[in-house]
Amino acid sequence: MQDSIAILCAGGPAPGINTVISTIAKVFLRDGLRVIGIHDGYQNLFNGQAQTVDFDFRYADRIFPQGGSTLRMSRYKPKDHEFSADFFAKNNVKLLVTIGGDDTASTANRLTKFLKQNDLDILNIHVPKTIDNDLPLPGRMPTFGFNSAKDAGVVIGNTVYEDARTSGNWFVVSSMGRSAGHLAFEIGTSCHFPMIIIPEMFNKTEITFDKIVNLAVSSMIKRKIDNVPHGVVMISEGVFHFLADEEIKNCGIEFTYDEHGHPELGNVSKAHVFNVLVQRRLKELGIKIKSRPVEMGYELRCCRPVAYDLTLCTLLGMGVRKLFQRGIGGCIVSTTAKADIKPVFLNDIEDKKTGKIPPRLVDIESELAKMVFSDLHCLTESDYEAAKKYVENPADFDFYKILNWEFDPSMLRPSVV
Repeated sequence: MQDSIAILCAGGPAPGINTVISTIAKVFLRDGLRVIGIHDGYQNLFNGQAQTVDFDFRYADRIFPQGGSTLRMSRYKPKDHEFSADFFAKNNVKLLVTIGGDDTASTANRLTKFLKQNDLDILNIHVPKTIDNDLPLPGRMPTFGFNSAKDAGVVIGNTVYEDARTSGNWFVVSSMGRSAGHLAFEIGTSCHFPMIIIPEMFNKTEITFDKIVNLAVSSMIKRKIDNVPHGVVMISEGVFHFLADEEIKNCGIEFTYDEHGHPELGNVSKAHVFNVLVQRRLKELGIKIKSRPVEMGYELRCCRPVAYDLTLCTLLGMGVRKLFQRGIGGCIVSTTAKADIKPVFLNDIEDKKTGKIPPRLVDIESELAKMVFSDLHCLTESDYEAAKKYVENPADFDFYKILNWEFDPSMLRPSVV
């Protein structure tokens, strides 16, 4: 029977998936292997109901620059007891390529252990895909899809900021990022937004709606002082995942709830929620500022990959073949700034208690982060006297006091002139 490789995609879409699939299919077809695509991620891989497609060169060549994924995706996470080798044996699979983020990598890590424990001669190589950029790759190399999603977000962000300037209003923007704020941070930085709020900022205090809202209002008051009537507040949706359920239930916004009593956050626009709460606070304070919500969500995930990701995905796809030829599996295929292929072994980066792959967060102590956050438009002690025109207690809206950060006067941003 002909040797084969199998490819599956799990999690959410990201620009470049088809580029990875296309590259892998082309290089392995050239080696004489059968290339099988598996629909719906892990969902039916082990129950005998997997729907598959065989790739040939024309199919692979056609999808190379396209957004989305030619293989349907699923977030299904199989339990250990569901694992089975039947599909691999039936199709003489020598390599399973998984394309996904941290959850997909965590499942790949468990599957690798299953294959090894059962003496199955099947390699598993994971390709790091996510617009969240939260896989722990060496040298802080980006996950594929991140730069394309960021590019699409910056186009929207610049347009929104121009609308704010033209109309003299504010926008409250929310972007994707489940547990890490890379996307919001880099879009906000690229667009010079006056306020950026990501979960990593709350490293010295608990995340609450009150603090998020006060950070937004802090920027609005600071710009009023400087006679700038417009702006954009960028908030990573990831802050929601660190809020206590009671905090969400008591915020005054109506949510639907799942069978476990948890709010179904996917059913609401995070930007809408944040904007409503900001408007309520402004009305309480008697400050007249119009703001509108903008959600940067699903429109970022299936756009066509930019040139950076086309190159990166091609390199990673070829890297899968290189690692396979060397007999290396149980790893993430990664690269360096010099375009060298490096395996990142899953058992080296897993949480030893849970076996899960921990997310890579924004390095809040990096020089970039420190410079960006020190340059935000927000209230500090030097603004208290001027801010009393708008609020009785300016300290409640002091950026550094809200976050419990130490104030560094050498990094203070001067007022706009």
